[in-house]
Amino acid sequence: MESITNFSVSLIKGFIDSLRGVTVLLYLDKEINERALSRSPQLEYDGAKHKLKQPKIKQESKVLTRVLQSCILNGFIFLLSILVFEYALLPGVKYLVIAIFGHNPGVAYSVWSWIQPFLSMTFRMIWVLPLFLLSKLVNSLWFQDIADSAYRHRRGRPQFMSSVSKIIADSLFSLLVQALFLVQSMLVSMLPITYVGELLCLIHMCLLYSLYSFEYKWFNMGWELHKRLTFIETNWPYFLGFGLPLAVLTQIPQSYIISGCVFSIFFPVFILSGNEASPVTGSEYPLRLFSPVVAISNGMFRFVQHSADVMDKTR
Repeated sequence: MESITNFSVSLIKGFIDSLRGVTVLLYLDKEINERALSRSPQLEYDGAKHKLKQPKIKQESKVLTRVLQSCILNGFIFLLSILVFEYALLPGVKYLVIAIFGHNPGVAYSVWSWIQPFLSMTFRMIWVLPLFLLSKLVNSLWFQDIADSAYRHRRGRPQFMSSVSKIIADSLFSLLVQALFLVQSMLVSMLPITYVGELLCLIHMCLLYSLYSFEYKWFNMGWELHKRLTFIETNWPYFLGFGLPLAVLTQIPQSYIISGCVFSIFFPVFILSGNEASPVTGSEYPLRLFSPVVAISNGMFRFVQHSADVMDKTR
């Protein structure tokens, strides 16, 4: 009974903490700018106008600006353009085809069966794919800017890993683990047991989104990937609750592209939530979901290293 209570408390606490970023967003910029202003000289002498002036803040916070820019790019430009195309433009063209060839339904169906995939493919190649790649690049920069500003305000200067090579290796290994974990979540979703596959996939996505949200803070704290993953696996009830809102929101759309837009719109809030949160620790039963993909990633890295050593010896 005590285990169930602890699980429930951790799950609810994680869920509540994940929503804190909404309120943090409303006052974080103000706090950062007020702190910067308090540390600067109170007044400066303007020689040209022969009077005292208030100095400018050296580095004005742009957390709210970055969040709004992300919403505009991913929501109003990217997502809205897809919805307009799918639910306004295509139906409008279909209506025109039917109106023109209404006297011959067979011809109308044949013409539409050719026009519809042509328009869809053209739209994806010319608009969706380039904008998707651009948004990924821009979002990564904005997300990092949001995370760094929030971290410096709460914890001060980041404590990075000991060397640049270690940072690069950790980042590459993290990308590989996350990619394999996504594949693992897709595989478990295919289990032929009613609702079990969907539930396991949801659990995977909750933990993965929690990792995404906390990784900026933990990376700035100097935590290596192994420590980050172990912390999530050991305290998984809290992170299950933390990642639940974003996992549910992104699983509602059927399209991967639309799901990615939804993720990019809401993710900045979860970055702020992760920076503010104090996870509940002490779970009795660790959930080693990341362990299989970590083992596979280690094997792949060892294979690449061994192959490189063999090539060096043969030269």
